[in-house]
Amino acid sequence: MTDSNIGRFVWYDLLTTDPEASVSFYSHVIGWKSQPFEQDYTMFTSEQGPLAGTTGLPEQAKNMGAPPHWASNVAVADADATVALAKKLGGRVFKEPTDYPKVGRLAVIGDPQGAPIHVFRPNQPMTLHDSSKPGEFVWSELLTTDHEAAFGFYSALFGWEKIRDFDMGGMGKYLIYGTRGKELGGMFTKSKDMPMPPMWTYYVQVADLDAAILRARAKGARLMNGPMEVPGGARIAQLSDPQGAAFALHEAPKAARA
Repeated sequence: MTDSNIGRFVWYDLLTTDPEASVSFYSHVIGWKSQPFEQDYTMFTSEQGPLAGTTGLPEQAKNMGAPPHWASNVAVADADATVALAKKLGGRVFKEPTDYPKVGRLAVIGDPQGAPIHVFRPNQPMTLHDSSKPGEFVWSELLTTDHEAAFGFYSALFGWEKIRDFDMGGMGKYLIYGTRGKELGGMFTKSKDMPMPPMWTYYVQVADLDAAILRARAKGARLMNGPMEVPGGARIAQLSDPQGAAFALHEAPKAARA
């Protein structure tokens, strides 16, 4: 792994109650192909190659009340040192660093507000995809109880930088973060009437948002928010897949598509 990948999202996992149905769903909605891996794990591949995978929701996670969900893997130089630092910064450890043969060393942590995220030291170099292409993860968004405190945690842990704030009026500030000048996503503080716990949502680029929403709903997904235009001209929608895992779709601005 090159140093330029440190602090970047390099992989995504769908932990769900029905991996086989999920493979069928996302293949239909997004166009991903699937590729069996080891130990009941199936990889999703885009035109640029593997980018994510799915497996059954672990019993430990079920016992903790975790629903089906998408999780991201952030590349770090040393998984053990990162976990130790997370503890010092007030984070929780849901799964201690563990070696996965042929893959790397991975741990599952929670930030001080409770949102889970994976820290990952891959065994082999990973080439990041062009996120502007359809089928790629393009944005990682954190909804939390205190986004400024959460950003402080992630900044110290992963080296993320605050790129700018966007004023959402009555909904407060939307903090856009990144690393080495590259925007990775945003985070904001949820209002008191939002019942969901702190959580990450991951956006996948699609060529035609409306068509993708129709495909998703036809296969049993629930549209939770959108479609709507966001600053800059992109259009987004947030959905829940048939097993209940939240995900989001992103359509680039018309100028970028042209």
